[in-house]
Formats: sequence, structure tokens, C-alpha cells
Amino acid sequence: MLKIIKYLKPYTFFLILAVLLLYIQAMTNLALPDYMSEIVNVGIQQNGVQDTIPKVVRSSQMKNLFLFMSNEDKKKVLENYEYIKKGSEKYDIYSKEYPILEKEPIYVLKDTVDTNGLNNIFAKSFFAVQAIEKGQTEGLNINKNSKLNIFKLLIFVPQQQRLDFVNNIYEKISVMGDEMIRQSLIMAIKDEYEKVGIDLYKVQRNYILKSGSIMLLITLIGAVAAILVGLLASKTAGGLARDLREKLFTKVENFAGEEFDKFSTASLITRTTNDITQIQNVMVILIRIMFYAPILSIGGIIKALDKSVSMSWTIAVAVISLLGVISVIFAFALPKFKLIQKLVDKLNLVSRENLTGMMVIRAFNTDEKEKDRFDEVNKELTKTSLFVGRLMSFLMPAMMFVLNGVMLLIIWVGAHQVNNFDIQVGDMMAFMQYAMQIIFSFLMMAMIFIFLPRASVSATRVAEVLETQPSIKDPEEPKTLNNKVKGVVEFKNVYFKYPGGEDYALKGINFKALPGQMTAIIGSTGSGKSTLVNLIPRFYDVSEGQVLIDDIDVRELTQHELREYIGYVPQKTTLFSGTIESNIKYGNENLSDEEMEKVADIAEALEFINKLPKRFKEEVSQGGVNFSGGQKQRLSIARALAKKAKIYVFDDSFSALDFKTDLNVRRKLKSYTKDSTIILVAQRISTVINADQIIVLDKGEIVGKGTHKELMNTCPVYREIAYSQLSEEELA
Repeated sequence: MLKIIKYLKPYTFFLILAVLLLYIQAMTNLALPDYMSEIVNVGIQQNGVQDTIPKVVRSSQMKNLFLFMSNEDKKKVLENYEYIKKGSEKYDIYSKEYPILEKEPIYVLKDTVDTNGLNNIFAKSFFAVQAIEKGQTEGLNINKNSKLNIFKLLIFVPQQQRLDFVNNIYEKISVMGDEMIRQSLIMAIKDEYEKVGIDLYKVQRNYILKSGSIMLLITLIGAVAAILVGLLASKTAGGLARDLREKLFTKVENFAGEEFDKFSTASLITRTTNDITQIQNVMVILIRIMFYAPILSIGGIIKALDKSVSMSWTIAVAVISLLGVISVIFAFALPKFKLIQKLVDKLNLVSRENLTGMMVIRAFNTDEKEKDRFDEVNKELTKTSLFVGRLMSFLMPAMMFVLNGVMLLIIWVGAHQVNNFDIQVGDMMAFMQYAMQIIFSFLMMAMIFIFLPRASVSATRVAEVLETQPSIKDPEEPKTLNNKVKGVVEFKNVYFKYPGGEDYALKGINFKALPGQMTAIIGSTGSGKSTLVNLIPRFYDVSEGQVLIDDIDVRELTQHELREYIGYVPQKTTLFSGTIESNIKYGNENLSDEEMEKVADIAEALEFINKLPKRFKEEVSQGGVNFSGGQKQRLSIARALAKKAKIYVFDDSFSALDFKTDLNVRRKLKSYTKDSTIILVAQRISTVINADQIIVLDKGEIVGKGTHKELMNTCPVYREIAYSQLSEEELA
């Protein structure tokens, strides 16, 4: 995948924006359990009472609390509280909020408060008051059975003795932990609020509604971020796939014969479609998960540890279990992903051969054999895909088993800690949520490692094509023909062997093809005729020697300029889907309708075109299957002539024409191309018999050169070919 990452450069802004949005999404998800915890702990258990410093205290209760405070503590409390009674300036404001003010004065917490130490002061005082109310007077030397108000008796107890009593009570409670102290203080404050006349139900309701509203807002922000990330991920992955397909197609267009020999057509199709689709799908997952999962997992761990360090081992158990399951599945899945892509290649190859060779298959009655061949590959692909599918289907139940097991473990451990007042119920629930987020983040990262291998295989296959340098390259400082092309083609001591071949396919080729003349190349099958003409437009480059056009080596010209002057008709006729008009104008879009009819007439195609309902607008099916072999050849010839080239190469382009059509085409051709160089490959003597120059090839070497009459006298190979096709009378 690293080889493909560099193609993401145009989408850097999208990626940065996606990461920022993922961070926002992760933060919103991490914030929700905290609010849920607070709703349970504060909203439900504490009736919405949040602070351990009372906002309001009755005057009578404050006097009792003062009994258990040092002078310094008492002074600090009085500095932070405002004394309100009937007739006070703020009486009307507080009388509605605190109904007890009608009966007795109150102390109200000021807006600007120095809370440092107040929690501890009130905790000790409230615990001491509660202990006295429950009859615990040990160490105070007073009669708890006295009919007098015990708090009035405490006034006469020395202050130090009262403070020792407070410290003794607080020490006993401290053993149970900070959380127990906090909860006990909150309960005492709630009791005081009820006596003051505060509606705790209203406080609770307001707190829950406020916290719930904040949670809804956070959820909405997270949802918007997730939607935007999905949009950016899709745009980035789709754009990358589009760019890769374009680059792959452009690269393949520049391939020479050597590269096509290396990559099969079926494999190139698979790489352009299936492999890039795999990359696109995984790229969406990568963008949405690769950054999100680590943020969520790290944040979740920090938050979970903040809630309870003692239960963190449960998360470690879950993560280790997950990694174990994933590692096993990964070990089995990776080789299969590589095999699947190879099998897709093979399936495409068999399908392509069956579709293109349908007529041959039917002619030889091998339908069943081809079905079996396809079925064999298809079954192998299905079997491998099912194996991978079963592995993947096992993953989710295994993950859910681990997840539910960890939840049970957390509940079991957490319940004991709640019972021991080491943790609150809300914090335990939040810990469970964070544990789930951590596990799911590891699960998401695991899914990346499950899908990444197949995409990695696809990326390697795509990169292999993109990084392949074409063997045919333009020169760094090209020469130019400057539109003054004569069209003289010359082969100088040319040798050529195919890549990986042991023997030369062409040896010591020397000849010159002149403008206004037809140079024909003839020879037995496999003698190198097509190989020779393929060197002119640089489909292959010579191994030794030179191919020259107007005394300039074709390797010193750009491929575009070189091919601009060549009209080429390949041995295998190729028509493109569209219309007859689009096919003829393929090499010259500016061709007028009159010129189009003219070249169609020269190629003897106008006769059958005029019989068609739509004439030049008639549809051409894929590969031109709705036309005969001869008709396709004539359309291909018309397409080459439409280019108005200086050099025409006809590679056995008359083989499907009858003798009469062949003769008519050559006769009209000579008149139309009188200033151009014509190089014609043929196997029929009747096609080359009137050529100005005939080159006879045998086993890659020129064994004869001259006119028909000269070769009949001097070249045994030519003479043998001639007599095998025509009688002496016909040759004469």
C-alpha cells in the first residue's frame, strides 16, 4: 500500500480535514460516558446535588457546626457566607428560594468563594453533628440522656475536647475512603436542603435535563463529524481510484510489445478494475478508522484509568484476547487473499477466451469442455472465497464473545468495588463504556489488518504496472521531420530478437522503400513479415541496426510524430464500438464527409455501406462482430487511408478479400497514394505480383529482392510460393 500512498498527494487537504473531524468525533464519543456517569452519580443518587460545600445552611444548624470548628475554620466559613434574616437587604430575593427564611435566618454561600479547605471543614463538622444526633458522645464527658438540648451542653465542653471528638469521628470514616466521605457529606447536605425547603425533585430534574441536553448536542456534533468524514473518505478514495485507473490506462497505452508480453490482457483488465476497486474500498476504511481508532483507544484508556485504575487489568485481558484471535485469523487469511487475486486473473482469462473464441468453440463442439474449464476455475475461486468468508464470519462471534465476557468481568469486579465504596455505580458504568470503546477501537484496527492484505496485494499489482518503464521511450532531445516528409523507409543491417528469445527473429535486413512505390513483403508463415513492419512504427525496437525515415533513425523521433506520418492496418483487424463513421474518422476527426466516402470507395467498402439502412451511421458492435472479415478489413483500410499519411503499412490486410476486390483496392490505392510509400505484407502472389519491389523473407532473412519477373528467375523460395498458388499460365 505504501507504493500507492504517494498518489494521495492531491487529496492532502481532504485528509487533514478528515483527521480533524475524526478527532472531534472521537472526543465527542469519549465525552458521553462521563456525562452518563454524572447523571447516575449526581442526578440520580445525589438528587442533582453536586457540591460538597452547602449553598445554604440554617442559622441553627450553622451554630451546631461551629461547635466543631476551630476559630480559624469558623472565621473562614463566615468570610464565605452571607447572613440573611428578616429585614435584610436580600431577604425578598432569598425568601422565595428558601422558605425556611420565614422561620429563622440562614447562611448563603457568596458568589465569590475561596473553597480551599471548606470541603474538609464541613465534612468534619457535619459528621460530628450527625454523630451527636445519633447519640455518639464518647470523649465529650456529657450526659447524652440529659433532657436538655445536647448541643447547648456542648457549649460548655472545652473547644479542644470538641475538636478531638471531630478528628476521632473523621478518622474512623476516612478508613472507608474519599468516596465514602464525599457521599456521606452529600447526604448530610441533602438533608439540610430539605429542611431549608429546597425542592430536590426540581433540582434533580433540572440537572438531568441539562446534562441530557448537553449529551444530545455532543452526539449531534459527533454525528455531523462522522457524516463529513464519510463524505471526505468517499471523495478521497473515489478520486484516488479514478486517478489510478487513468494513470494505469495511460501507462498501458504507452506499453510496447515487450510489456504486453509480460502482462496478459486479462491481468491488465483485472488490475484496472477489480484491484483498484479493492484499493478504493480499503482506502475508505483506512481514512475512517486508521486515525479514529488510535485516538479512541488512547483516549478511552486514559478515561478508564481516571475512573478506576484497579479495574484496568480487565481491559488488558480483553485486548490480549482480541489480538490472539485476530493473529490466528490473519495467519490463515493472508495467503488466501493473494490466491484470490490470481484466481480472478485466471477466471477473466478463461472468460475472455471463451467469449472471443465462441465461434471456434461451437465449430469444434467443445462447449462442454470449455464449461468444465470455466467451472474448474470458478469452483476454485468460490472455494477460496468461501474459506475466507468463513474466517471472517468467525471473527465477529469471537469478538462479541470476548466483548460480552469482558462486560461480565467488569460488572463482577465493579460490583465488589461499589459494595466496598471504592467506586460509584455511575463510574462503573462509564468504565464499561470506555472498555467497550477501547475494545471496538482495537476491533476496528483488527479489521484494517484483515482487509489490508488483500488490498496490499492489489496495490502491489497496480504499482507493478505503474512502475514498469516502457521499453520504447522517446529520446530526451528528439529530432523532427518538420512536416517535410518524403516517406523514404530504409532498413540498415537490422537484427531483432524478442525479449527473452534465444534466436534472432530478423537477421541482416537491408532494403529501401521509396515514395510512390509499393514495396511488398512475402514469405512463409513465421518468416518474420509482421515482425519486420512492426519495427517501423516502433511497436518494437531493433536489437541491432537502424530503421530510418528520410535518413533519420525512428528512435530519434518522438513516437507521436513518427506515427503521425504512418497509416497502419494491422494483421488482426480491430474495429471499435460506435459507428462506421467514427471508425473511419478514428485517425482523422477533421475528415469531411466527401473525403470519407472517397476513402470508403477506394477500400471497396462503399458498396456494402450504401446497402445499410443508416449508411455511415450504422452501429458497429464490440469488435465489429456484426460485419464479415472482408468488410472489417475494408473498413480498416479506409481508416488508414483517411489519415492521409506519407507511409502506409498494410500487414496482410487483403487476406480476407476475394481476388476481384483485392485487385480493385490495389488499383484505386495506387492512384490515391501516388506520393506515399506503401509497404504491403501478403501471402498471396496475386496481391504482390504488380509491386514495384518485392522482399522475400525466409526464417528472418531476406532471400530475394526485386520485381515479380526478376524473382521468378532468381529466387527459388519465391518461385516455390508462386507455383503453389498459381499455374504457369496465370503467372505468365
